[in-house]
Amino acid sequence: MLWAAAVCGRGESVIPTKSPDTGSRRSGLLLAAAGSALAGCAVGPTYRQPAPPAADRFTEATLPGSTGGVAAKAGGNQVFAPGADVPGDWWNLFHSPALARLVTVAIRQNPTLEATAETLRQAQENTIAQQGAFFPTVSAQLTRTREKVSGAEAGLVGPMAVSESFGFYQGQFNISYTFDVWGQIRRTVEASEAAAQVQRFQLEGATNMLAANTATAAINAASLAAQIAAEEELVDAEQHLLTTVRSQFQLGGATGTDVATQEAQLANTQALVVPLQTQLQQARNQLAAYLGRVPEEADLPSLHLEDLRLPGTLPVSLPSRLVDQRPDIRAAAEQLHQATAQVGVAIANRLPQFTLQGALGSAPARIGDLFTPGNGIYTIITQALAPVFEGGTLLHQQRAAYAAARAAAANYRATVVGAFQNVADVLTALEGDARALAANEAAEQASARSLSLARLQYGAGGVAYLTVLTSQTQYQNAVIGLIRAQAARYTDTVALYVALGGGWWNRDDLPAPPEKLLRSLLP
Repeated sequence: MLWAAAVCGRGESVIPTKSPDTGSRRSGLLLAAAGSALAGCAVGPTYRQPAPPAADRFTEATLPGSTGGVAAKAGGNQVFAPGADVPGDWWNLFHSPALARLVTVAIRQNPTLEATAETLRQAQENTIAQQGAFFPTVSAQLTRTREKVSGAEAGLVGPMAVSESFGFYQGQFNISYTFDVWGQIRRTVEASEAAAQVQRFQLEGATNMLAANTATAAINAASLAAQIAAEEELVDAEQHLLTTVRSQFQLGGATGTDVATQEAQLANTQALVVPLQTQLQQARNQLAAYLGRVPEEADLPSLHLEDLRLPGTLPVSLPSRLVDQRPDIRAAAEQLHQATAQVGVAIANRLPQFTLQGALGSAPARIGDLFTPGNGIYTIITQALAPVFEGGTLLHQQRAAYAAARAAAANYRATVVGAFQNVADVLTALEGDARALAANEAAEQASARSLSLARLQYGAGGVAYLTVLTSQTQYQNAVIGLIRAQAARYTDTVALYVALGGGWWNRDDLPAPPEKLLRSLLP
């Protein structure tokens, strides 16, 4: 029953769990195929996009109305807005001209993205080329023939058996047309159109990822610059403390061990600056690559966390809308569409093919007499070609097409599940980021007070140097932790925009599609 239903699409996508067998089902195939030809439809299952998951939310628990907020930089409260749309230029929501310029230039100039765009154009042109199969092919031919024949070949003997030579010209138009009785051409074009759509959504996904990677690299560079500045401030403070410890040592209030320990602490802090500087330069090199430039010609702006503003409202798309917004899901759906159409092609390959061939022309002895009365020729050939024995090739190709369609369906489901997990992970991270920032801010403030008191008390001889050293280490870790927590809120906000699809439907940055002239002529 499933097999008979799949022969002629009736508005449903039927992918049987098992491949059809030969034997008694062959007659059912032919009868159903004949019915499809009379009805003017294409054999094979008709694709319909799978229904979205019935989930009401992305996360396991109900999402709170907003994240927490603190007084620190990037510590603002972020409100979740269910059902809100994702803007196509979400990078402008950070209110940083430098960040916005980097993303805009990357989308416009990145060579990898340009290559992906040209791959899309190639797929679109191939689709239009494929549509030419709907029409007859016409060619013009001009030949000159010179022959010499033997009289003996004509049965002449004796003096009559004389070889004769003659020549003639032949000009003609050749016409060939394949009747798309079973919809093989339609299914082939359908598969080609789906392949072009796969490339389209891969381009959308590549654009989203380039924008996200550029923004994340810029935020990371700003974070590294802030960490370097913080470490350099600590170096100055520790240098001042080393001067104090040495003075205490000369007065007998500190030991040589205290001096050596503070010198080591200062050297360690100075050493921490070097890898941060290396990472910053590498981040800027990566930004240059995203912009399609070599580092020397990148002309990158200075990036500072203070120049960024945390978006206060975060869109949270409805779960049912995610399958339409995520480029990876849309690409997986078109891959399923392509595989479904290929099933129809495989079925049609097992059915008779009907073609019409004709030639109309002239064959005079002199070229000047082409297409004059008395020299006309024509040929009309109608042909029905049906596979009788292929050693099982066509049958197993059909089974392979069904297996490919089932694999594409499973890949689509896996892509949907992965997309929902991605959104849930980012939403969970955003909640955790707010709490982590609050904790890091409290730690930074407490360690700053502790260090300040320890330094005053040490200067007055009230505490041992070890107390100061411990406070220094705690404060250093807290400062770096606070900066990283601030950057995490920015980067995870970027991740949310991309996880929800990146707002590509609100942009117009795709290359213009070529004119579909042939398609527009079809009914």
